[in-house]
Amino acid sequence: MDREFILEEVRRTASENGGVALGTARFEKETGIRRGDWEGKYWARWGDALLEAGHEPNALNQAFSTEAILGTLAAIARKLGHIPTRAELKLARRTDSSIPSHTVFDRHLGPTKPALIAKLAAFCDERPEFEDVAAICTVEYAGPTENKRDTARPVAIGEVYLIKSGRYYKIGYSVSAERRTREFQIQLPEMPQRIHTISTDDPRGIEVYWHKRFEAKRVRPDAEFFRLDDADVAAFRAWKRIV
Repeated sequence: MDREFILEEVRRTASENGGVALGTARFEKETGIRRGDWEGKYWARWGDALLEAGHEPNALNQAFSTEAILGTLAAIARKLGHIPTRAELKLARRTDSSIPSHTVFDRHLGPTKPALIAKLAAFCDERPEFEDVAAICTVEYAGPTENKRDTARPVAIGEVYLIKSGRYYKIGYSVSAERRTREFQIQLPEMPQRIHTISTDDPRGIEVYWHKRFEAKRVRPDAEFFRLDDADVAAFRAWKRIV
């Protein structure tokens, strides 16, 4: 494969694309020129080839580091309140072109969700600013050894509930959120309304996660009541069953 031929193909495909140079995946699809035909042979990075061909590499064509990929994934997970699905990554990219495609996530982190979560958890554990995302990882994936269960032993399922009373919300856990709501109807001055419950085999752990997530919104430092907004409630309701 000739160096000048590759450069001419870069110029040709860029011209056909409105003057914007293609990324490596689309360039290979359009021309049949594979990464192995140029990487480490003529150029170390695709951006170097684009510069030589007379085109500035745009943000989407630049190589993403694994650390940058994990940082982006952590930010999306924090916003959603859970590890994003492939569809959610595609949607995030549609609204923010600086986010890499889902294929980039697959290439750097692995195509399976457990592999992705394991790498994200390790990334967050080393960075205190992502403590909340590390908690999400712990909830969604306990790890290859910790996640093994004794299938002969039944798993006890509890419920983490969100109850509204007046202007405030209470987050707690119980074997039966319905029964707990009835108890609060007697104890609280205003009629409580059960907003949502999360079924889980670790109700205490999930309750602690939400208490930490909304720590700054406690009515009092020692209270289980919080001042939540619509986005907070929506984040809680996005969680259904964690087992």
